[in-house]
Amino acid sequence: MLSLIKDYDLPYRFPKDVVKEAQKFGDKINPNDIAGRVDLRGKYDIFTIDGEDAKDLDDAVCVQKLENGNYKLDVHIADVSHYVQENTLLDKEALLRGTSIYMLNRVIPMLPRELSNGICSLNEGQDRYTLSVSMEIDNKGKIISSEVYKGIINVTRRMSYKDVQAILDNSNEEIVTKYKDYIADFKLMEELAKILKEKRITKGYLNLDIPESKIILNQDGYAIDVCKYETTFANEIIEQFMLAANETIAEKFYWLKAPFIYRVHDEPDIEKVNELNKLLFNFGYKIHVKEGKIYPAEFSKILKEVEGKPEEKIVSNMILRTLKVAVYDSENKGHFGIASKYYCHFTSPIRRYPDLFIHRIISKYLKYDYTMSEKQVEFYNKVAENDAKQSSDREKIATQVERDSIDIKKAEYMSKKIGEQYEGIISGVTQFGVFVELENTVEGLIRFENLGDEYYEYDADHKILIGERSKETFKIGDKINIEVIDANKQEKRISFKRIPELEQEESL
Repeated sequence: MLSLIKDYDLPYRFPKDVVKEAQKFGDKINPNDIAGRVDLRGKYDIFTIDGEDAKDLDDAVCVQKLENGNYKLDVHIADVSHYVQENTLLDKEALLRGTSIYMLNRVIPMLPRELSNGICSLNEGQDRYTLSVSMEIDNKGKIISSEVYKGIINVTRRMSYKDVQAILDNSNEEIVTKYKDYIADFKLMEELAKILKEKRITKGYLNLDIPESKIILNQDGYAIDVCKYETTFANEIIEQFMLAANETIAEKFYWLKAPFIYRVHDEPDIEKVNELNKLLFNFGYKIHVKEGKIYPAEFSKILKEVEGKPEEKIVSNMILRTLKVAVYDSENKGHFGIASKYYCHFTSPIRRYPDLFIHRIISKYLKYDYTMSEKQVEFYNKVAENDAKQSSDREKIATQVERDSIDIKKAEYMSKKIGEQYEGIISGVTQFGVFVELENTVEGLIRFENLGDEYYEYDADHKILIGERSKETFKIGDKINIEVIDANKQEKRISFKRIPELEQEESL
């Protein structure tokens, strides 16, 4: 992990003067700053729902049913821009970092912990400043109206995804009893999230259900287990609510022609879709290109068809690899994967710089009654352009570091499994061998010399291997038995060899 920090030249420690600037805010809000804010303390119950280990809590939510049958969704986001003023030492350091980086058991935060885990974090029972958006949503998921405002809240309960899901499933009597006063709140959240998700899927939202890896480390930081990170509908609730808030903010400020940073995702290249179709052919699926244009609904339809089938994960991964990478941009170009015309990142200003920039712009518009001079617009358009590029560049590095850290720990774990045998699924076919993914998300390579005692020809058009003598084929999605023969964490590499059948029980 330390070598990764060095290799990527990551800003591991904050300069002392930056920490000093963060410390001056203390751990309590300044009551002199309440004027002009909507005070929601004690008005209704507000919840944060996060992973059990989360320490920087950006967002809190509340859902109410209105008399007209519609829903009122309030999304309260930490008002980080209140503390991190532009051109301060804190701001310059945050832009330099661009994003928080999560490396399993350690975090390289964008902001000092005094802010990220302290005064900015929406901790239970603490008065906190927010930038909030309230949305009225009908029973079809359409947002009827919205309002953005500065607020002050006091979170009623800090919830975990695990506990909320136990309440929704009524699967843990102790948890259900503990939170009995709030069961109706979570049921209402589930109801609205299902409506929002259904509407998105109808539009072509790509519901890529690809399990993430969960690495279990011991107290010394060594990998002792690798498994799938299980997500539940409780995770989906927050995802749908954040998507709604991000879209609402993006559309509102697009029409105001405000200087802004959008989250954009271009449609995939036709050539890549044609390559994908060669792979999908093996499963009996096809992405249809209409008059040279590709629509998200085409991908969404296939994802729906493979749901619950053995090839679901493989097809989802192939689609993911076909899509372009989402980036930040000062121009609105839409988001293909979310099937949205207007999208931004507004909901995580503690850990992402574009969100912080957007909060600043919104704060200015709120302060000056939604007006900004031409000179200001011109100035902040340039700032948006520069900050979007810097944020995209830093996000790219952060993503690679996070992947590398996981790959290192997977190799470390599998180095204790040399000689053990498992059943896997072929996840990639290349000119030099096949990649195989195991049930626990670990992926390794079988080189030709470890595949069998014959020459294999690579069919590039159909992405399959064909044995010269036996005519045996290997293609993506095929099950295959393997033995672990090598794992090198320095090189982030795991090697398998093919075996005819399992000789022992799996013990991943």
